[in-house]
Amino acid sequence: MSKIIDVTMPSLGADMTEGTLVEWQAKPGDTLNKGDIIALLETQKGMIDMEVYQQGVITELLLEPVVSVPVGTVMARMSVAGEAARPAAPEASHTAAHSVAQAAAIKSPPVTSDQVQQTVIPQSIRPRQGLLASPVVRKLAAEQQLDLSRLSGSGPEGAILLRDLPANGPEANAAGSPDPAQAMRSAIAAAMAKSKREIPHYYLSLEIDITRAQRWLADFNAERVPEERILLLALLLKAIARSLHKYPALNGYYQQQTFTPNSAIHIGNVISLREGGLVVPAIHHVDQLSVEEIMVRLRDLSERSRRGVLRSSELLDASITVSNMGERGSDLLFGVIYPPQVAIIGIGKPRKTMLIKDDQPEVAEVVTVSLAADHRVSDGMTGARFLNARANKLQKPEKL
Repeated sequence: MSKIIDVTMPSLGADMTEGTLVEWQAKPGDTLNKGDIIALLETQKGMIDMEVYQQGVITELLLEPVVSVPVGTVMARMSVAGEAARPAAPEASHTAAHSVAQAAAIKSPPVTSDQVQQTVIPQSIRPRQGLLASPVVRKLAAEQQLDLSRLSGSGPEGAILLRDLPANGPEANAAGSPDPAQAMRSAIAAAMAKSKREIPHYYLSLEIDITRAQRWLADFNAERVPEERILLLALLLKAIARSLHKYPALNGYYQQQTFTPNSAIHIGNVISLREGGLVVPAIHHVDQLSVEEIMVRLRDLSERSRRGVLRSSELLDASITVSNMGERGSDLLFGVIYPPQVAIIGIGKPRKTMLIKDDQPEVAEVVTVSLAADHRVSDGMTGARFLNARANKLQKPEKL
């Protein structure tokens, strides 16, 4: 026995309200497994491979590329069997994407196939001059009086996408080009402002001695080529993941006045983009990975984030976020919680200082780690114990 379910435009974070369908990667009649790619989307976070969360057969594609629609809009329908016919995958059901999509679906009725054929395609996709451009590009271009005919598109049939707009250089200066990075920053700022208004943050910090961790890393990396070396961040992430098992109040989602802890530890890692703005893709099941595997994931996510080729699942299900300033950052940072998560960890730059050990001064390497957490779910004592547990684990890096 089968059931028809809707495939909707996902919200890939609290700062996303709409997305652009650039290209379908499947057609009616195709059988897709969980995790298969159904469509290529364009968002303020770049180009995203949209995955399906259930196994089934595509019965209808309701939108024709290239078109922008609100989060929650029904894009396609699938036939699924048995228990798989539930509306959301377990890992996705507690995410910002799921809750925002539901809200958007209530506020904006789904776009039907008739509506797409009668209004969306003629007005947004194929104007009289035959130029193809995504609706968000047309909007930005109109605001900045940008001549799109002077640009080459990288989308299907040469469609001009957000990434094709010049953000600097002679073309940008001459045409008053819009800056996609500024649009991303504006969306992030709106989401963070909402977080600060609605979430009662509390803040803690702890200076952690990483002398032993740095020595262990130096020994581990001594005979390895640069691309195989492990950075301090990988070790810190493993320590975080191992500590979170005892502090589930920091790892989960707060939605509809209820906190739901996540049994899986998916850590979102903040990545700054060269053109400005940032993305926060998740490394899944960090507690189950070796430090070497975590490093491989970090390099892969960083490279794909900057090329704009992330998968939707990587932006959906982070259960806690880490923001790392690196060696060129500041000593201390306090983050803003990314809803519906309930905690964010900040990592300052490593530095040398004098510590008193056994009543004797000693030069040591330290890093200051901060925690911003949701007071509706946890309190300062919980947060402090978590930070100290993580500090203790870093004193025995070989066991991580």
